[in-house]
Amino acid sequence: MHPAALAARRVVVIGGVAGGASCAARLRRLTETAEITLFERGANVSFANCGLPYYVGGVITDESKLLVANAAKFKSWFNVDVRERTEVVAIDRQARTITARELPTGREYSAPFDALVLAPGAQAIRPPLPGIDLPGIFQMKTIPDSNAVRSFIEANGVRRAVVVGAGFIGLEMVENLVHRGVEVTLLEAGSQVMPPLDPEMAQAVSAVLASKGVKVVLGDGVAGFEQGPGGKGMMVRTSGGKTYDADMAMLVIGVRPDTALAKTAGLELGARGGIRVDEHMRTSDPVIYAVGDAVESKDWVTGEWGLCPLAGPANRQGRIAADNIAGRDSKFRGTQGTAVVGLFGLTIASTGANEKTLKRLGRPYVKVYTHANNHAGYYPGASTIDFKLLFDPKDGLILGCQATGTEGVDKRVDVVAALMQLRGSVFDLEEAELCYAPQYGSAKDVLNLAGMVAANHLRGDHPIVSWDDLPRVKEEVAAGTAVLVDVREPSEVARGTVEGALNYPLSSLRARLHELPKGKRCYVFCQVGLRGYNATRQLLLAGRDAVNISGGWRSALQAGVVSSTL
Repeated sequence: MHPAALAARRVVVIGGVAGGASCAARLRRLTETAEITLFERGANVSFANCGLPYYVGGVITDESKLLVANAAKFKSWFNVDVRERTEVVAIDRQARTITARELPTGREYSAPFDALVLAPGAQAIRPPLPGIDLPGIFQMKTIPDSNAVRSFIEANGVRRAVVVGAGFIGLEMVENLVHRGVEVTLLEAGSQVMPPLDPEMAQAVSAVLASKGVKVVLGDGVAGFEQGPGGKGMMVRTSGGKTYDADMAMLVIGVRPDTALAKTAGLELGARGGIRVDEHMRTSDPVIYAVGDAVESKDWVTGEWGLCPLAGPANRQGRIAADNIAGRDSKFRGTQGTAVVGLFGLTIASTGANEKTLKRLGRPYVKVYTHANNHAGYYPGASTIDFKLLFDPKDGLILGCQATGTEGVDKRVDVVAALMQLRGSVFDLEEAELCYAPQYGSAKDVLNLAGMVAANHLRGDHPIVSWDDLPRVKEEVAAGTAVLVDVREPSEVARGTVEGALNYPLSSLRARLHELPKGKRCYVFCQVGLRGYNATRQLLLAGRDAVNISGGWRSALQAGVVSSTL
């Protein structure tokens, strides 16, 4: 169908922000003849909700900077009729009309559509806990939410806060409250901060929180709130029976898709509670589309249906819905959850599946760790990027990665995310030609190194295990069939090593090779993995059975299987 076919069509978009606003703008760029009306129940049709914590913290000082586009701009730029503070309360699929209610006046009216786009987003989870309606308990979803938090802090001289939920928004709120001089306690019902990460990769997050004086409480969720003595402040009670005093609380435990309208209209919902759509973003009704946080989409790696409340996918889905309404055959590839968060100078980023998901699905995988500088070590300011790569043992297909560090983390994860969209493998990482100058990278970039480690493993040149295997390795050592070999220098070993490990520094290994027990498998480790690899190759070429423990001592510390003496 050519866009001219839209000459008499009326398109209604319900919801703005990322998905709905992108859809309306894209559709106008494809046709000048469609009548496009966008209904937004909030006061702002398109705003940067990812910037809200930074507005609370004063990093963003001007509220207007959060406004991406207003109704007047949509009218003048795109000839889109935007009706803010207007909620769509019903959809008549047979008559192809919607019922809208003007929130300031309560007036209701109907509007016809030939194509309808649902972009209602997701609602912040606010469970019916005791005391949930006490003053000083906030969520963070809209500009009014952020203004309410700012006003409360300033009016009440907030000094102590409890943040409930250690996900993306929770961590950003912690940082910005600390930035305002507030003492923060972070409650997380799960066993780790930053649940999308694998546990060992989350250790860097815990460390930076501790360094900033944030009290982190894991494995204990919120159970309720009570007014503080004399009506001042509050007490936050946990499921474990603990109590934390605070002047305010931030409830950021996640979001759920806003599907009330879709459900009432009889549209199909998925098992995760989101609106079920096909690759064209069509719902179970072929003239109704859905985009953004309210929809379920397929995971690019696993093929599972799931929810992915991120701005990037919402924008792409909005554009794809517009394409299909305009008669183009446009398909959404799926989501891979590429995400990044900053916390007190630390950057945490990931894309694709994590190890927890692959284990749950029973999907075969191999993992490798690299710890390398963000740029050439001889150039001032180099810092370490801790990088975890997951790949298919059969063909090296990249399944996901996670990384933490102070600089260059987002750049590396973005490269992996793009390669994954092309079904790239570790062999592609090994050969990737990336920017190099001393202040930006290294001739062998972090990604090249990860690709080399993985590719060498698949070629049979580099047998590896991880620190998860340490209990089994110790069993082999106890049975007399294996030895642990620490190839670091004695000064490094003095700071901590695995009990019972033999110390054969790489610098003297070749000369002392005859001292190593023969007929036993050598499990080799160093500080970050490189010397362990070189030692493993020496041993293999000498006819010994050798395996490198990926990531070395640094990964062991992150995994919590050992501890340093310092």
